[in-house]
Amino acid sequence: MKFRKSLLVGLCAAALGISAIPMTASADVAVYFNSAPPPARYEVVPAPRAGYIWSSGYWNAQNNHHVWQAGHWERERAGYYMTQPSWTQHEDTWQLQRGHWTKGDRDGDGVPDKMDRAPDNPHRS
Repeated sequence: MKFRKSLLVGLCAAALGISAIPMTASADVAVYFNSAPPPARYEVVPAPRAGYIWSSGYWNAQNNHHVWQAGHWERERAGYYMTQPSWTQHEDTWQLQRGHWTKGDRDGDGVPDKMDRAPDNPHRS
């Protein structure tokens, strides 16, 4: 009985200790420029690698300047598709849309399910 009480007290203390750990929040920071990014640089896309996808290079934003970010390999994530970084124009400003993984490509053909005429196509190439 004494062992059960001390075990119960220990579990309660551990539960309280875990709830006291601060939770981290993440938020995308919007990046705006008054000038368009330079034309994209030509990059040779390497041969395919099993289990990886190629993320193309793009003009990143750093210290109020456009800085080229070279392409790189990203490990595939089952059930997700990669959105490549891009710049969009809004009147006189340009906004950087950072690349990210988005859930919703059940057949793995690279076309998001909501835009795919056959999202469960078993005969995809």
